[in-house]
Amino acid sequence: MHITPTQVLCASWVLFALYWLVAAFGLKRTAKRQNPAERILYVIFMAAGFFLLYQENPNWGPLNHRFVPDKLWIAWLGSALCAVGVLFAIWARRAIGKDWSAEVQIKEGHQLIRSGPYAHIRHPIYTGLLLATLGTALLIGEYRGLLAVAMFLVGFTRKAGKEESFLAAEFGPAFEEHRRHTGFFLPRFS
Repeated sequence: MHITPTQVLCASWVLFALYWLVAAFGLKRTAKRQNPAERILYVIFMAAGFFLLYQENPNWGPLNHRFVPDKLWIAWLGSALCAVGVLFAIWARRAIGKDWSAEVQIKEGHQLIRSGPYAHIRHPIYTGLLLATLGTALLIGEYRGLLAVAMFLVGFTRKAGKEESFLAAEFGPAFEEHRRHTGFFLPRFS
């Protein structure tokens, strides 16, 4: 059986979706939630990024041009980055446990997670998803993929900023101390 980079990439995203679905059961109850109207902007960025990645359209002009050569090793590199990103996001999702939510929320009995990838990165799920998206863009090889990565980056940055305001309000000095010792999307070793 011959496995292709595209099959590895698709399997990675399926693994991500299945894990997220299973892990969504048994979450803590919500204590505080972001206003739904505030979510619209980052949801739009995320939807636009997703659309760019998965809707091939030969009429997008320069967005259909390749930014990397169409080489098998580049496709394998992209699929490997996607797999590593998905696995990293799953590790982070496992570490946050029952305090996770798709929306910006504070859960009942919410804890400030500082173990696993959260020991060095405040938003490691987004780090993993950005790496997976970058890998997908590399495999696609077209500028639309890079634009999708930029859209995801903007969406995740906005959402993470709102999460930080919730965490700062909930945990005060403990979150400020955590912020000083961790990076936003990339590790800070201090």
